Amino acid sequence: MAAEGDRGVPLSTLNPKYLHSNSTSHTWPFSAIAELIDNAYDPDVNAKQFWIDKTVIKGKECLSFVDNGSGLDHEKMHKMLSFGYSDKIAVHGFEPIGIYGNGFKSGSMRLGRDAIVFSKSRNVSCIGMLSQSYLEEIGANQIIVPIVSFEQTGKKHILFLLH
Repeated sequence: MAAEGDRGVPLSTLNPKYLHSNSTSHTWPFSAIAELIDNAYDPDVNAKQFWIDKTVIKGKECLSFVDNGSGLDHEKMHKMLSFGYSDKIAVHGFEPIGIYGNGFKSGSMRLGRDAIVFSKSRNVSCIGMLSQSYLEEIGANQIIVPIVSFEQTGKKHILFLLH
C-alpha cells in the first residue's frame, strides 16, 4: 500500500530493484566514479581535495571516497539520498555540475550494492545508507534510506534516529 500525501493522493514509490536498473546508465565504472567526484566539486560543497582508496572489510573489497568539503547536515543528507531531488544553484558564478539529483545514486550503485555515507558539517555528523543488501534482507517493497544524525551543542551530543 502506497503512502498517502496530505491530500489523500498516493505518493509515488520506488521499488528496490530500481537501484540496480538505475545504475546501468553507467556502462563502465569510471563514469560512476566521475559522478562521485563531480558531487565533491560542486560549488555548495567546495571540496579542495578528493581521495579514493580500496580496503577489505570482513573479507569484502570496498571503495572509499573522501573529500574535504563542507559536509552534509541531516536535511542535505536526506536530499542527497532522495531520487531526482536537487536544489543546487550557482555560487559566486560557479555553476553546479550535478543538477538532476541522480548522480550519487546511479554512480554508487554501479560500483557496489551498498553505500554508507559518513559526513560532518559544522555541528552535525550524519550517517546515511543506500543499500540493496539491506533492502533485500528486510524484504522491502520500496526504497528506504536510514539516516542517523548526531548534533553537538556545547559538550552535549544529541542523537537523532530517523528514516
